[in-house]
Amino acid sequence: MLIAAIWGCTFVLVKAALGYATPLLFNALRMGLAAVLMLVLYRKQLFNMSRSTVIAGAGVGLCLFLGYQFQTTGLALTTPSKSAFLTGSSNVMVPLVLIAFWRTRIHLWRIVGIVAAFIGLFLMTVPAGKDGIADFARINTGDLLTMGCAVSFAFQIILLGRATQRFDFKQIAVLQIVVAAMLMFVSLPLLEKPHLQLSSTLVWGIAVTGIFCTALAFAVQSWAQQFTPATHTALIFTLEPVFAWITSFVYMHERLGIRAGAGALLIMAGVLLSELLGNVQQPEPERELATAQAGSDAR
Repeated sequence: MLIAAIWGCTFVLVKAALGYATPLLFNALRMGLAAVLMLVLYRKQLFNMSRSTVIAGAGVGLCLFLGYQFQTTGLALTTPSKSAFLTGSSNVMVPLVLIAFWRTRIHLWRIVGIVAAFIGLFLMTVPAGKDGIADFARINTGDLLTMGCAVSFAFQIILLGRATQRFDFKQIAVLQIVVAAMLMFVSLPLLEKPHLQLSSTLVWGIAVTGIFCTALAFAVQSWAQQFTPATHTALIFTLEPVFAWITSFVYMHERLGIRAGAGALLIMAGVLLSELLGNVQQPEPERELATAQAGSDAR
């Protein structure tokens, strides 16, 4: 719950920090800090890594890289609470990806959860026109980018679950962060014109997200989920967008509005239905897939 609170509350902090740095530069700095900390923390586990371990970790890191890039760029153009709720929908996208790429059977309640979440996505991202009909021309670009983030994190959840069943979770945890950081620094000059203005808000944003939201969160999550059932963990992490909305309400006086609020509730309901009542039938390597689901919002 502490990690969920940290992740949720920092949406507002990141939003503020983006006023002093371009999104991809901010991502590179926070992920670079997290990579250094993880390398120091798990340095003893990095020896004798197999080629297969490196490939698996690199795949997870690529998805993590895409998820963060979509999320942070989108957050610069949308509100913290909407970003959090849309990011949280990655949990219910996981079954769709499993069906499409791994031919996994899906439980009826998973389908109900997916339908509820996608209706919620529609209400949050597609504004109503003057006649009450959806106005697709006014869709927020930031919301679309954040939906791309949810899809990327869905793949990250699946690949992480598969990798940690085969390899040392500490090695995978380090590899995915290091690979994501490297990709961020390499792609930075290609994707944007980096800009940075030093301020206490920016420094705090990089420090808090790099240390607490990434390095500490991955370490604590890996330890805690040895003792916590996967469905219980996923249920706890549905509190993340709630914390994000509360923080945004208190510090930014954000109001979701009836339409967006209804969409947020439907996304939350879809996640809860999917996690509490759904049961994805899948091959053994993916059986503990939900163990990795907390990684969706590192989000």
